[in-house]
Amino acid sequence: MEKRRLGTQGLEVSALGLGCMGMTWAYGQGDETESIATIHRALDLGCDFFDTAEVYGPWTNEELLGRALRGRRDEAVIATKFGWDLDENGERRGLNSRPEHIKEVLEQQLRRLGTDHVDLLYQHRVDSDVPIEDVAGAVGELVQQGKVRFFGLSEAGAQTIRRAHATFPVSALQSEYSLWERGIEDEILPAVRELGIGLVPYSPLGRGFLTGDVRRAEDYPEDDYRRTDPRFQGANYDANVQAAEAVRAMAAGKGATAGQLALAWLLHQGEDVVPIPGTKRRARLEENLAAAEIRLTEAELAELELPVAGARYPEQMLHLTGR
Repeated sequence: MEKRRLGTQGLEVSALGLGCMGMTWAYGQGDETESIATIHRALDLGCDFFDTAEVYGPWTNEELLGRALRGRRDEAVIATKFGWDLDENGERRGLNSRPEHIKEVLEQQLRRLGTDHVDLLYQHRVDSDVPIEDVAGAVGELVQQGKVRFFGLSEAGAQTIRRAHATFPVSALQSEYSLWERGIEDEILPAVRELGIGLVPYSPLGRGFLTGDVRRAEDYPEDDYRRTDPRFQGANYDANVQAAEAVRAMAAGKGATAGQLALAWLLHQGEDVVPIPGTKRRARLEENLAAAEIRLTEAELAELELPVAGARYPEQMLHLTGR
């Protein structure tokens, strides 16, 4: 698989990564055997960029990835995230990016992942109680110690990114970006490109909506995040199904799936873009990775405008976007 560079500090990863969150969290419980087989298949196909976080589970996602990479750690680029205050039961008490907490959490992450270093360490959400300069400085110390290779931010606004980067180089910004969500294009995307920071779009398939394999919110299990997603509810769902039909129609004309076309659109947005579609099944992984072979014309790219109904998060979660 083609390689891409994230940032100017030397981080090189496969053009498409694998989001591991759904293997243990948010989209119903996965099958561990199949999840591990999916991670191994990704490595076999040249997909080496794996995304996890302490809060996915919590903790169980990093443990799963660590088990899967046992004996193959040198083939993988591991990205994980800090930034939450979790009690002993894993319940969130809020955000916490205090430098001493970052360092404490990283030690726990290294144990769960079974490694002596993390390749890319993100702040998961911006903590307004801690200056971003302190956060960047703390991760910079961990880089100097060899426990982290590169620093990233997630869901940060343009000014926060600039302040962090001025303190310690940011290699990647992880943010929601897709045909389904293009809110970063006005301010955030220009800022990261000006600074030479790579972009890692999460939810590149609109939480599955762009694959066409979707249901109304109430039809998902109780432990599935999409039950609370405004875009899967009521009239929003109806409007979004209709809008996504344009993606499916173009994909059919190119002999591709809607999901592959959506990923191809992202890959065409620039060599500094590395989407991380999530899956817990080998068949879906293989379908996603095949998107790297699809070529789109300028006319096709211009045609792929998708009007989306509904907020991207429930109202009670919007304050956590950090923008």
